[in-house]
Amino acid sequence: MIFGTPNSTFLENRLGSSTGMPFSSATSLNSGVDQMINELNIQQPTSHTVLFDLSWEVAKKVGGIYTVLKTKAPVTVEEYKSRYALIGPYNPNTAPTEFEPLIPGPLSSPIIENMMKKYGIHVHFGKWLVEGYPKVFLIDLHSSMHKLGEWRWDLMSGFEQSGDNETNETIVFGYQSALLLKEFAEANPNDKYIAHFHEWQASVGLILLKKWKVPVSTIFTTHATLLGRYLAAGGVDLYNQMQNLNMDYEASKRGIYHRHWIEKKSAADSHVFTTVSEITGYESEHILMRKPDVILPNGLKLDKFTALHEFQNLHAKYKGVLNEFVRGHFYGHYSDFDLDNTLYVFTAGRHEYFNKGVDMFLDSLAGLNKLLQQSGSKMTVVAFIIMPAATNNFNVESLKGHSYLKDMRRTCNTIVEAMGERLFEATSRGKMISPEELLSQEDIVMLKRRIFALKQKSCGPPVVTHNMINDNDEILQHIRRIKLFNSQEDRVKIIYHPEFLNSTNPLIPLDYTEFVRGCHLGIFPSYYEPFGMTPAECCASGCPSITSNLTGFANYMSRALSDTDSKGIFIVDRRFKSSRETVDQMTQYLWKFTQLDRRQRIELRNATEKLSELLDWRTLGKFYKTARALALERAFPPKPISRSPSPSPSSSLKLSSGLSNVIELQQPSTASTTTTTTATTINLIPPSSNISVTIPTTTAPITTPKPNVIPINTGKENITLLSPNSMSSLLSDSLNESKKQQQQQQQSKTTTETTTASSTTAAAINKSVLSNPTPTPSPNTSSFIPTSNKGSTATSSTSTATATPTPTPNNTNGKPFNPIEALTKSNSSSNFATTSTATVNTINNGSSNSPATKSIPIPSSKSLK
Repeated sequence: MIFGTPNSTFLENRLGSSTGMPFSSATSLNSGVDQMINELNIQQPTSHTVLFDLSWEVAKKVGGIYTVLKTKAPVTVEEYKSRYALIGPYNPNTAPTEFEPLIPGPLSSPIIENMMKKYGIHVHFGKWLVEGYPKVFLIDLHSSMHKLGEWRWDLMSGFEQSGDNETNETIVFGYQSALLLKEFAEANPNDKYIAHFHEWQASVGLILLKKWKVPVSTIFTTHATLLGRYLAAGGVDLYNQMQNLNMDYEASKRGIYHRHWIEKKSAADSHVFTTVSEITGYESEHILMRKPDVILPNGLKLDKFTALHEFQNLHAKYKGVLNEFVRGHFYGHYSDFDLDNTLYVFTAGRHEYFNKGVDMFLDSLAGLNKLLQQSGSKMTVVAFIIMPAATNNFNVESLKGHSYLKDMRRTCNTIVEAMGERLFEATSRGKMISPEELLSQEDIVMLKRRIFALKQKSCGPPVVTHNMINDNDEILQHIRRIKLFNSQEDRVKIIYHPEFLNSTNPLIPLDYTEFVRGCHLGIFPSYYEPFGMTPAECCASGCPSITSNLTGFANYMSRALSDTDSKGIFIVDRRFKSSRETVDQMTQYLWKFTQLDRRQRIELRNATEKLSELLDWRTLGKFYKTARALALERAFPPKPISRSPSPSPSSSLKLSSGLSNVIELQQPSTASTTTTTTATTINLIPPSSNISVTIPTTTAPITTPKPNVIPINTGKENITLLSPNSMSSLLSDSLNESKKQQQQQQQSKTTTETTTASSTTAAAINKSVLSNPTPTPSPNTSSFIPTSNKGSTATSSTSTATATPTPTPNNTNGKPFNPIEALTKSNSSSNFATTSTATVNTINNGSSNSPATKSIPIPSSKSLK
C-alpha cells in the first residue's frame, strides 16, 4: 500500500512508479507531498464541481469525527468556497449552539421545497458555527419516521433488526440524504457532485445512490471498523488472527450483522474507499473485503495550538494550575511533594479499558513506582486518567481539600496585607520594624489553626475525584490490584478523573488542550486506535507522548521520521511482543524520562512541537484532493479521443482509454477448402468494432506481444499493437508465402501469358527479399499474411458487403508487390475498418463458421513508454 496515495493505477499512470513519497525526514514530508501533487497535475475544483461531506456528527459532537470535520472545514471552504456543504441529522438539543439558520439561495431553495413537497422531508439550511462557517443541510429524521418499515425492508429484507434504534435512525437518514443528493443531481445535470460519507451511520445513502444509478461520485471513509472494535474489546488477538476469522459469522454472533453489512456494502459500492491509517487499511482488507484506495490521515487546525515562542511560557502557566490542584487534592499529605521535582503524566480518551491500553498504563506505573523506590529518588510522578464514566457527584474529600486550600490562601493573603500595612507605617515614620512586630500574635494563632486542621485528616488522599456509580469499574479494580493508593511511600500518585475537562471544572479549571500543555508526558498504549487524536494533540501542543505501533498516528510518524524517540514520540510494540514485554518497554521509557533534567525536557518539548506541521490540514488536506480526483475519474471517466488515421504503421500513437486490454482468439471448426492451414481470427475489443483479421497459426502456443511495440491504426479508434519482431516475421512470411503460391500458379496455368506474369512476380519478390532482408520467423511466433490468389475469390464469402481491394503481387502498374506499402494503404483506408469478417476470411482463405473464444492479455499503455 502506498501511504497517502491511491492504491490503484491512478498514480502509476501519472508518476510512472509506485514508490510513494519520501518520508526520510520531517522537512522532506511537505516537499514530498507537494511534488507528488504537482506531478499528479490535480487541478483546483472547477465551478461545476460540488462537494458534500456526510456524517452523523455534523453540528453534533459524538466522537472524533466531529473534531476531524470541524478542523478540516476552514481548509475545505477555502478550496471550494460556496460549492462545499455538509449534510447531517438535525438535533434540536445541539442545534441552538452549533447551527445558525439561513435563508436558502436561489439554487438550494427549490430543492429544499421539493424535498418537502415530494417526500415530506424537512431540511434545515444554515451555517455551522465553527471556523470557516461552512453551509450545512440538517435533515429532520422525525419527518420520515413513518417510512422506516418500508425503507428498512427495501434495504435489508430478511436480516433487518427492528429493535435496533441506532440502525433505524441510520436507515432513515440514509434514504433522506440520498433523496437530497438525487434532487441536486437532477436539478443541475451539468455539475459534478462528490459525496464523501464518513462512517457507516451516514453511508446508507451511498448504497442507495449506487442502486438508483444517480450520477454522483462517492467516497467512503471508515475511521474504525465496527466489527474490529467489537473484536478488540472482546479480547480477540485481532491483528494476528484476523485472516483466520469468518467475519460475517463473528458479526452475527455478536448481533451486529446488519450494521456490519451496511459498512461492508458501503466499502464495496463506493468509487473510492479510504481509511485513516495503514493499520486500519489492513483491518478493512480482511473485515470489509476491500483494500483502501487512499489513506487519509487525520489532521488538526494548528492555529488553536500554535503559540510560537510563547508555548514554553504557556506550559509554565498551565502547570501552575495543576500545582494548585495537587496542593488541594493532597492536602494533609503535601509534605510528600516537591513541586519543582514533580512530573505530570496522563492518559485520556473513551472509557475502553483494553482498547485504550489502560491496563498497560497502570502496570507500567506500578513498575516505575518500584524503580523510583529502589533508587531512593525524590521524584514524584502524578498520573492522571481522564476518561468519562458514570458518576453521581464530586468526591467530598477532594472538594474538602480544595476548600481548605482556598481558606488558607485567604488567611495568608489577609496576614500579608496586614504585615504590609505595619511595614509601611513603620517605614513612613523612619523606623525599622522588628520581625516580632511584623507578625502579630493573632496572626500566628490563625496560621496554627489552619495547620492543625490539615493534620486532622485521618485517611489518605483520594484516588478518584468523583463518586463512581459502578464500584466494579475495570480501572478501579486494576488500581486496587496493583495497590497504588497514593500512600506516602509511593513515588507514583494516581488521580482518576472520570469526566472530560473544561474551564468551568471546580477541581481542574482547564480546557483539555490547556491541560495537555501543562503536562509533561502523554501515555496512550492503545491496542485498537485507528488513528489516535490524543497523541496528535500532544504533538501539536509540544507535549511528548508514548503510543503503540497499532495506532495510525504511530504508523504515520514512523514513516515521516527516522528517529521518533529523539522527537518525543515513543512507540511501544504491541503487535509482535507479549503483554509483559510491552509493559517492560513502557516502564523503561518512563524511567528514562524521569532521569531527564529540566533543560533536557525543554529541548524535547521543542523538538516535539516542531513536528506539528506534519499534522496541519494544509499538508494532509492534499491527500483528500487526491481521493476526490480519483472519485471523479472513476465516476465520470474521460471519453475516448478519436484520432485521425495514421499515414504509416510506425506512427507513435497511444492506446485510447476506451480500448480494452483483451484479445479474443476464435478458432473455426473447419478449414478452408483451398488451404490446409488452420485459421485463427483476432478481434480487438470492444465488440462494437467490426474489425477482424484471419491469420494462419501453428500448433505452438501463441506468445503475447513483446514490450517494445508498434501501434497500427486500423482507421478507427481501435489500434493493433505489433512488436518489431512480429512485424519482421509478418513481412518475411508474406513474401515467402507469396513466392510459393506464385510458383504453384505457374505450374497450374497453361497459357504462356499467365506463366510469364507469374515468373515476373516471383522475380520481383526475390528482388524485394534481397533488398529487404528480415529475420527468419520463430516457429512459435504467429504471423499475419495478407495474401490472395486468383484461385480463391469472393465466391467463398457469404457476405454482401463491399470488400477492400486485396493487395496482390501483380498490381495494375506492373510494379513489384510491396507488403509494407500495401499494409500502410490498408491501415489508412477507412473502408478497412468496416470490412466484415466474411470479407477478411475471403482474403485469407479462412472459414466463415463461428469459432470458439478464449482471452489473453495484451500489453498496457504503460508498455508504450
